[in-house]
Amino acid sequence: MLQSRGLNKMPQLGEIKGGRELGYGSGWKFMWDACRVCGKERWVRFDWAGGKCKKCAGKEYTIKYSRENAPCWKGGRLLFKGYMVIAMQPTDFFYPMADKKGYVLEHRLVMAQHLGRCLHRWEIVHHKNHIRNDNRFENLQLVTDDRHTQITILERRIKLLEQRVTMLEAENVLLKQNVVVQ
Repeated sequence: MLQSRGLNKMPQLGEIKGGRELGYGSGWKFMWDACRVCGKERWVRFDWAGGKCKKCAGKEYTIKYSRENAPCWKGGRLLFKGYMVIAMQPTDFFYPMADKKGYVLEHRLVMAQHLGRCLHRWEIVHHKNHIRNDNRFENLQLVTDDRHTQITILERRIKLLEQRVTMLEAENVLLKQNVVVQ
């Protein structure tokens, strides 16, 4: 059976066959091609011919596109869940504050640079105006976890009371209008 399909003989470079004919179960056309780096021969989809094998393509990616060389590199600053994060070099003094990928939250870095030391994990940097990517030093406050909870509770209470005052003022205006009319 294999002889009738011609699969037992070695294909020639550039030979084209259908996917079903090769046992792939697809209607794609495939071509016998060689990797342009290592020369390994294999069946590849016809529109992907002239490329590299997976092994060579992976090597090139890791060598060519590492952080600063990547085409989408923007200087190491990016937005993550509303916070700005900055890529750190292992030689940087503040590198111990970085995560596994080498990034540190910018507001923590700004506070650490102001203090001249790395922050501990339990120290929290609070944004006074609640804008997560506004990392000016004047907008930041270093607090402990329990103090941050108190600040958050008080700020929420103030906001609720301000909304209540606005609603009562609007109610007063309506009541004054009704009194004048009658």
